[in-house]
Amino acid sequence: MHKEGRRRHVFAAFVLSSALALPMPADAMNLTLAEAIQTALAANTGLRVTQMGERTSDAALKQARGKNSISAEVSDTLRTSKVKDEDAQTSNSLSVSARLPLYSGGANEANIESSEIGTRAARLTTERAREDLKYEVTAAYWDAVEASKKIEVQRDTVNKYDAHLKNVTVLYEAGAQAKIDVLRSSVELSNARQELVRAENAYAVNLATLRNLLNIDRAEPLTLTTEVAYQSFDTAVDNCISYAHRSRLDLAAARAKLRQRELAVESARAGKRPSVNLTLGTGLTRQFRPRHDTSSDVSASVGVSWNIFDGGVTRGAIEEAEAERDIALLNVKKEEESIDLNLRKAYLNMREAEQRFTSTGDAVRQAREDYHIANERYRAGEGILLDIIDAQTALATAETNAISARYDYARYRAQVENLMGTELTESEHAAAEGLPAVTAEERAAAKASYIEGGTDAAAKKVK
Repeated sequence: MHKEGRRRHVFAAFVLSSALALPMPADAMNLTLAEAIQTALAANTGLRVTQMGERTSDAALKQARGKNSISAEVSDTLRTSKVKDEDAQTSNSLSVSARLPLYSGGANEANIESSEIGTRAARLTTERAREDLKYEVTAAYWDAVEASKKIEVQRDTVNKYDAHLKNVTVLYEAGAQAKIDVLRSSVELSNARQELVRAENAYAVNLATLRNLLNIDRAEPLTLTTEVAYQSFDTAVDNCISYAHRSRLDLAAARAKLRQRELAVESARAGKRPSVNLTLGTGLTRQFRPRHDTSSDVSASVGVSWNIFDGGVTRGAIEEAEAERDIALLNVKKEEESIDLNLRKAYLNMREAEQRFTSTGDAVRQAREDYHIANERYRAGEGILLDIIDAQTALATAETNAISARYDYARYRAQVENLMGTELTESEHAAAEGLPAVTAEERAAAKASYIEGGTDAAAKKVK
């Protein structure tokens, strides 16, 4: 308990001491982490693609059920014929027939059950995609916030080197320092400015990634307002893995896929069994020439069909289905092994980051004190330039390490929770329900793009 309290105290102190915000435009949109997640769940294009799989599976289920129910057919034939030495004959035949499968050897029933499982698996896949998107947004959000903190570190480094260069220049002009100190200070200032440029670009890239996940205006200025807060994670790794095996929706979908493959074997084996169909029909025939005559008929039949030899086609279909079933079984085992490995890696990385940030608070404080002493000694003529450069480098490294440890822990914790299969909150589910389907306007825009400049332009380049 004492150790845990110390961890929280150190981390809270570090958050307060290093919480610096980037200056943003006055009209920038304030965005919390929760708002970012909900926005992505309601608009992300990749999630829309995944959700369309539900429509595909629903349509497949309708087809499977339809093949096991009544089907009706209407036909109308107008016929004219002429035989030598006889008058031409003209007639019109109208027929209606209905067909009902009575027994399919179990194929239709297996296909229906497989399609029902497919619809459930499609919904599991969509829900898992939502959980993955939540993690992606969380990681991208913390990446951007971390990058903004590192900009402040680099900006502070530039300011310190700039002030030091001015001080060295004054001392040089007074004859108290050599010109080499001025030159070296100028070089260090230039290097620090380059690091600042890199940090600013990293921030811009991370914001672009976040905007893409949220599917908002790619030029939308953002102010990220959520600050990371330390939350202890007390669940043992083995318990996390057991939870994942029970809760991971993609694992459940893989198991559903295995059941579908087992049903596919049953459907293939039905090819060795007979099929029975009931057919009902009625017809009306009217002859126009050479005489007018009308006749009608009604028929009913039960037909049995049994494929007793097909050159090994059915046997081959069964073997193929059995191979696909075994592949699905191995995929389930592979998924379980991947969950175990990935969760252990993320868990260990989270613990490593947790240990790192518990020691960064003291390191930053000591580095600042060391820089102050080195700077004052140099001002008094007792120190050398290398002391200041080393102290500033150590300070920037300590601050950067502290920021990295803090946000590494937040990201790895989010990854662990995602790999465990932690479900969305009620508000996140509500946001995800607002995900739009493909609209007529989008189809029209896509068609226009295809005609005006998309594929046509690419085809011209190929030519």
